[in-house]
Amino acid sequence: MAGPQRTLIIVYNADGGLLNAARDAVHKLVSPANYPCSLCALTYGAVSMRGAWRAFLDRLGIPVLFLYRDEFREDLDSRDLPLPVILLGGESDPPEVLVSAAELNALPDLPALIALVATRLSA
Repeated sequence: MAGPQRTLIIVYNADGGLLNAARDAVHKLVSPANYPCSLCALTYGAVSMRGAWRAFLDRLGIPVLFLYRDEFREDLDSRDLPLPVILLGGESDPPEVLVSAAELNALPDLPALIALVATRLSA
């Protein structure tokens, strides 16, 4: 019997919208060291999602929800969580932190992020 459906919720420390995306792309190129979203820096190039990250998410077999800071704060965040964050949500329970902002900020590269998420999801 299958367990309850879970959703991986990926929340970026950036606001949504075309103008914000353009500004973020420039920021990542000009001053990557002080870009405020480590999750964006790990999983995106200048303008598109890295292929290895997309392939990993596609292989998970669970729904993935991508949210920007403004969408998350409006719809889901009752705890004022530090961002970026990766959450795991159930059908009726509030989402739980899978990878915290502090952990994301400390990761050296995309393979380390993929390994961490895979390990946490299999636990």
